[in-house]
Order: sequence, then C-alpha cells, then structure tokens
Amino acid sequence: MKSVFRIFLSLILSLVLAFGWVLLSATPAFALPKTIINYTNINLSDRDFSNSDLAGGTFVAAEMRGTNFQGADLTNAILTKGVLLNANLSGANLSGALADRITFDGANLTNANFTEAIMTRTRFFDAAISGADFTDAIIDAYQVTMMCEKADGVNPVTGVSTRESLGCP
Repeated sequence: MKSVFRIFLSLILSLVLAFGWVLLSATPAFALPKTIINYTNINLSDRDFSNSDLAGGTFVAAEMRGTNFQGADLTNAILTKGVLLNANLSGANLSGALADRITFDGANLTNANFTEAIMTRTRFFDAAISGADFTDAIIDAYQVTMMCEKADGVNPVTGVSTRESLGCP
C-alpha cells in the first residue's frame, strides 16, 4: 500500500514540476503594447527629452518652458493647452499630433515635421520655423500669415519647403 502511495505521490510531483517548467519557460505569442506616456498637468520645464520615443504620448496642460525635444518622436502625441516657451523642437517629428492651444513663442522649430498636425489656437510668436514642414496641418489663418513673413528653408526629411507647406504666396 505504501509503495502505491509513493508511486502516486511521485507521479503527482512530476506532473506539477513539468507543468511549472512549461509555464516558466513559455514565451508570449503576442507583442506587449507600448507603454503610454502621460504627462498631464506636470511641470516639465527644462527637461531633456532629446531623441526620445514619445509617440502617442499625452502632454495635456503641461508646463514645458525650455524643454528639449530635439529629434524626439512625438508622432500622434497630444500636446493640448501646453506651454512650450523657448522649447527646442528642432528636428522633432510631430506628424499627426494634436497641438491645439499651444504656446510655441520663442521655440526652436527648425526642421520639425508637423505634417497633418492639428494646431488650432496655437501661437508661434518669435518661433524659429526654418525648414519646418506644416503640410496638411490645420493652423489658424492669422498664424499662417505671420509665419509666412519669415518662412524659409526645406525640411531635410520630407524635402518640402516651409513656405510651400504653409501655402505662402
């Protein structure tokens, strides 16, 4: 009777160990989703996000004065009601971004990509826009007129001139 019990116990223990080994060595058959970045209502002044992957990130009502986004990927990001005074977005990709009610005053937008971005009620006073691409972006007519006065350069990635992308005469 004891030997039958030992055999039964050994069998159960072997099954438990085999099951545990299968679970621990298994790899998922699906890709894990990218972590969503959410900087809502946070002070990010003078932070360095240069060359960062921030695609799809949320920066709602964030304070971003002097923040460095040089070369960052902000594709499809949400940057609404934010303050980007004197921020560096040179070479950043903001294609498809929602950047409404943003203050880009004094910001460096040189060679930035704003294709298909929504930028209503956004200000660009004293912003450097040389080489920026605004193709199919939605921007208030007053801001476009103001930017056309100093628009120059060609975006090195898209090959589109700033004047052409703004529809300047």
